Amino acid sequence: MNNSLRLGIDTLAVFPPDEAECFTYDRAAQTIGIIHFGIGAFHRAHMAWYTDRAMEAGDQNWAIIGVSLRSAEVAHQMNPQQGLFTVTTRNADGAQTRIIGAVRDVLVAPYETDDVIALIAAPTTHIISFTITEKGYCRAANGALDFALAGDSSVYHYLSAGLRRRHDVGHTGLTLLCCDNLANNGAQLARLLGEYLTHHDPALLGWFSENCTCPSTMVDRIVPATTPADRDSIAETLDGLRDEAAVITETFSQWVIEDNFAGPRPAWENVGAQMVADVAPYEEAKLRMLNGAHSALAYLGLEAGHKYVHQAVADPKIRPIIDQLIRQEAAPSITAAPEQDLNAYADALLARFANPALNHQLIQIAMDGSQKIPQRWLTTLAYHRAQNQSCPAIFTALAAWLRHIRGQTDPVNDPLANAMQQAWLDVGAAGITSALFGYGGLIASDWQPTAQECTTLLEYLRL
Repeated sequence: MNNSLRLGIDTLAVFPPDEAECFTYDRAAQTIGIIHFGIGAFHRAHMAWYTDRAMEAGDQNWAIIGVSLRSAEVAHQMNPQQGLFTVTTRNADGAQTRIIGAVRDVLVAPYETDDVIALIAAPTTHIISFTITEKGYCRAANGALDFALAGDSSVYHYLSAGLRRRHDVGHTGLTLLCCDNLANNGAQLARLLGEYLTHHDPALLGWFSENCTCPSTMVDRIVPATTPADRDSIAETLDGLRDEAAVITETFSQWVIEDNFAGPRPAWENVGAQMVADVAPYEEAKLRMLNGAHSALAYLGLEAGHKYVHQAVADPKIRPIIDQLIRQEAAPSITAAPEQDLNAYADALLARFANPALNHQLIQIAMDGSQKIPQRWLTTLAYHRAQNQSCPAIFTALAAWLRHIRGQTDPVNDPLANAMQQAWLDVGAAGITSALFGYGGLIASDWQPTAQECTTLLEYLRL
């Protein structure tokens, strides 16, 4: 077959691949039930994957429309394929590919604003979901909404316009489902959107509070950036069809959802999601143990000359630091749910990090550190300081991050990159910790360093 043919409804009908699973439900008959902002690789490997399997199991009318807030890249990947894409799980034993049919189309919000607002207001829409990364929520350093960032290109503009139209025509409220790595993410989304409405449409605030819900979630699946070699490999699996939207992931996946919906929802629990009353223990374990270790691997690994997670965790100088961070520093700070086994979770994390089939790039994990490390490291530091205990593993990782943001070796991809590098120039190593985390510093967190902690961290910096 000509390998220039793209995956799509028509080509799939003519050239059904032998080695890939494929949805069997009547895709064209499914009503749009979910609008998803931020349809990147993680969403496709996680929420869309769960939703596809829920519809395969018999649930109906949960097709997804994806919305890109800025870039048209994903639309160019998916729309020529009528929304179809593949999810390939890889481990040391091999790979398995499934063609996903849950996504119908991708809109680019700046160019299709009216369509996005109309979809939010549509009576068949029941869920608006988000994977827009931490910086997509436009928070200021103190956690409040930054109105300078939350302009007409932000998700709040589209939500407020769509909810206003929904209110005005008398439709029911919606569930707003945040699937990003924010602590207490549902409550944060509700608060931030509430601040936006208070400023832009205060008359809508009461309706939003009474008719819409924002459940918290915990999402977990490692999804490395797809490479050209990955796409070539998937084309071989698809008997020559090209999938420009292909995603590669691990076999492990976890989704814990607060059971607090404003209306109907897919039966995600039938395909592996957990519906719970309180997400917090799962969220804390993921943020502090998995994400905290990931960030430590990124900065320590890059500094040691590694490219991938599995290389960094295999480094005999780095592995003990990661093990200590997970088991001795992060885990004790978590009040586990009765069914949680944090030691078993730690074992699973280290095994997942060592997966040689993923090639998860450290530089991908290292981006946006200023937005991530408060919940990944600093909350743990605050907990242990209250117990008069130290965290040498996190201090080692924090020092590596501080060296990273100087920008003298690896590229720094962070919304505060310029400000942090200027702080380095202004105050140097002796003052950088206080400039970033002290009172009035660039980064707000539960942990503000004492003078002794600043001195200790200066020793860890070794500059």
